[in-house]
Amino acid sequence: MTHTDPTAPAHSPVLQADITLVGGGMSGAVLALSLAALRRPDGRPLQIVLLEASALAQGAHPGFDARAIALAAGTCEALARHGLWAGLAPHATPITHIHVSDRGHLGQTRMTAAEYDLPALGQVIELGAAGQVLQEAIAQTANIRMLCPVQLTGVTPREHAVELALATGEQIITALLVAADGGHSFVRQALNIPVRRHDYRQSAVIATVQTAAHPAGRAFERFTDGGPLALLPMQQGLSSLVWSMPGEEADSIMALNDEAFLAQLQQAFGWRLGRFLRTGVRHCYPLALTAADYPLGQRTVLVGNAAHLLHPIAGQGFNLGMRDLDALCAIVASALAQGEDIGGYPVLSRYWQGRKGDQETTIWLTSALAQLFSNDHGPLVAGRNLALSLMARASCLKGPLARQTLGVISPVTKE
Repeated sequence: MTHTDPTAPAHSPVLQADITLVGGGMSGAVLALSLAALRRPDGRPLQIVLLEASALAQGAHPGFDARAIALAAGTCEALARHGLWAGLAPHATPITHIHVSDRGHLGQTRMTAAEYDLPALGQVIELGAAGQVLQEAIAQTANIRMLCPVQLTGVTPREHAVELALATGEQIITALLVAADGGHSFVRQALNIPVRRHDYRQSAVIATVQTAAHPAGRAFERFTDGGPLALLPMQQGLSSLVWSMPGEEADSIMALNDEAFLAQLQQAFGWRLGRFLRTGVRHCYPLALTAADYPLGQRTVLVGNAAHLLHPIAGQGFNLGMRDLDALCAIVASALAQGEDIGGYPVLSRYWQGRKGDQETTIWLTSALAQLFSNDHGPLVAGRNLALSLMARASCLKGPLARQTLGVISPVTKE
């Protein structure tokens, strides 16, 4: 891994790469390592360049903050196929039960790993811990050159390559450009790739909390009038809180001292894990949908939050992104085997045709759930509670939702 000083003179003004990834967070790091493992028919590896604008701080990557994310069962399987799960698994906590309920109403449903013959429905991992594992792996991978910190200043697509200009004065010429640079993607804006946006008029309050009862693998999604409240099990008996609410309410919640905050959280969540005892530092993020309906440019593909920034309900953000990364890696591997141009339109078009349906379905699902379960309109409340009650009684009704959100194969039919 290479760390560059933006003020230093360029030692190599033109750098050639097979694939350049912009953004070294979770999506960029996972994809860089997955692509680095591919080989041409003659055994030669791809030359990967990974660009990250933010400097590393005390060994931690700025793209990996204090949040925790839920990795669906399908995501863990994909990470294992790419040889990455073994390093991440010791830092993860399995989800064995999911409890979904509607505050103040009777509707609720449960999912268990046993229903789907899985050891776990998913895993929860702190981004900080994941970042350290992935950065160590990148540093040990000879065909990944990571430039960090470095500022991308220009993107110029050509017929046979994309030319990238850096603030250092260096230039990168790459056959394929992958933008993994987040919801405010520089690459997406530079190439004028259009996006649709929807402001949920909500913010997410995020914190690590401790409860009197050990979560013991139990995850909770509780719907309140203001928005969904999720608790994910973590190591050491802690839970990761993601609490969505109207923006003005979030401002008030953030202004409370810890004791008052825990009291409000107790009232919203209830007592399924006993009393809330402690909270860590709280963070607050505005929530909006940003989605590129056609996440391709010339020799360029958008992935992760650069392609689709979702509402956190049902925890689909990185899991949808992982399915994109997995598919892109498979398409590149196939193109290499057939001697195709990995950045050419036929290759990228095949990728998008394979991913379009899943992206559209997941974006629709998360938006619909966010609006359905953040509404106190009488008929909607009655309808969603009926749906939860029916799913609790008929496992066949949970199957489609489980397959989409967990990334698992159809549940095994029990005799």
